[in-house]
Amino acid sequence: SEGEEGKFFVWSPEEIVETLGDDEARIFCLYYDVTEEGNFEGHNIPNIKNATADTAKALGISEDELAASVERSREKLFAEREKRIKPFRDEKILTAWNGLMLAAFAEAAAVLANDEYLAAAKANADFLLGELVSEGRVLRTWKDGQAKLNGYIEDYANLADGLLELYQVSGETRYFTEARRLAEMMITEFWDAENGGFYFTSNDHEELIVRNKDFNDNATPSGNSVAADVLLKLAKFTGEEKYERFAMTVLRLMSGQIRRFPNGFGRALGTLEFALGETKEVAIVGDDAGELAAELWREYRPLKVVAVAGEAAANDVPLLEGRAPVDGKPAAYVCEGFVCKRPVTNAAELAELL
Repeated sequence: SEGEEGKFFVWSPEEIVETLGDDEARIFCLYYDVTEEGNFEGHNIPNIKNATADTAKALGISEDELAASVERSREKLFAEREKRIKPFRDEKILTAWNGLMLAAFAEAAAVLANDEYLAAAKANADFLLGELVSEGRVLRTWKDGQAKLNGYIEDYANLADGLLELYQVSGETRYFTEARRLAEMMITEFWDAENGGFYFTSNDHEELIVRNKDFNDNATPSGNSVAADVLLKLAKFTGEEKYERFAMTVLRLMSGQIRRFPNGFGRALGTLEFALGETKEVAIVGDDAGELAAELWREYRPLKVVAVAGEAAANDVPLLEGRAPVDGKPAAYVCEGFVCKRPVTNAAELAELL
């Protein structure tokens, strides 16, 4: 803020004394390592350096007295800091990054049985579909009520991936249907029909000198890695080989680079494991199937897709076709290549099949 890095957040001992007074400032400065020398370019970022018990002993007070003093001081200093000029924030919302968050919240909701995480995932998905998909096309960014710019392959792929994860947890077919539609858009709008792989920009993007493809997984995964992952999952859900063909073409294009520098292809390697491993297709049908669903997420099982439907639920997921509860009980079907073992109705039997 004000052209100086960290100015809004740092403190000098003099500022703390002025705000808190000598006694509480002495406690605060020792607890949060605030010194004349500073710990950041001559200034101080408050940070807890020592254990609470050690600080209390050094000050000659009890831990409860220390905690009460620190709490009072924090409130006063926060109020004082609010008077400062705040730094500018980058408040734009990016579809690709929100797709990553959507997938994380959805999976965390299942693993931790956390309804708040599931609600957050649904709210995020509904926002993205309502605000960042226009006339069937994904847009890149949203800010102050306005979405703009054509989406890139990473936007389509990460949004589709997040929606697939949310479908597997919630069983709401609309998320699966939209993920599949986005995958079809990736193929029609981004695929390089001559050499294979997904371009970073769509066919109707503004003309560029070079239309490149991104394969490296860096701080965020590449659009090609995520797109291949999404297509492989859709192949498992639908039985359509075309999705697998597109995905395997991408992985073959990346294979040489993966061998030379595997650390740069983390998501691609995970996708490759999904493609070559003994991946299970699991269909859960029937109402009140919580015990069966919980078993699926009890251990780390990345080589699976999960299709969920209530007893009377209509759906567009081929993996669920012909699957029905057993003797009125919720049932789980564990399949490979759409060839299924006999259905089971309790978690212990399901665990054995997985």
